[in-house]
Amino acid sequence: MMKKYVLTTVICLLACFGVAQAQLPAVTLKTIDGEVVQTQSLNNDGKPFIIDFFATWCKPCNRELSAIAEVYDEWQEETGVKIYAVSIDQAQNINKVKPLVDQNEWEYEVLLDPNSEFLKALGGQMIPFVVIVDGNGNVASKHSGYTDGAENELIEEIRKLLAQ
Repeated sequence: MMKKYVLTTVICLLACFGVAQAQLPAVTLKTIDGEVVQTQSLNNDGKPFIIDFFATWCKPCNRELSAIAEVYDEWQEETGVKIYAVSIDQAQNINKVKPLVDQNEWEYEVLLDPNSEFLKALGGQMIPFVVIVDGNGNVASKHSGYTDGAENELIEEIRKLLAQ
């Protein structure tokens, strides 16, 4: 009986932590300048980073990225965090991404995921969808949706990762 309990506990722990420690899936994307990027190579020199999925037409996404933009310099200074903003705009709307980024003065590394392959590979269903990745390239957490002030929870998670 005890062996069964221990084995079940170990399996549960492995399953739970296995999900939390998943590496980034391998998907080929492009930057807004047309350069090819392999998603499994996204990194921040050993520090945590955020992947924030958005679309030009998604008002909550744009509010979230704009709210983060207001504090991004402070976040970078304090934690060194980096943000990858990933547009899921389809091919016919991709030409709207760069003007939106420029207009909002977002200083993020912007990637294009026109078929939502990367979003789906990470388990995202709706946007905004945010993935926090630890300094080792493991997915630490995922969040869907945005409410005003939610960006504060993101930086708290980054701080916790850095404290570990």
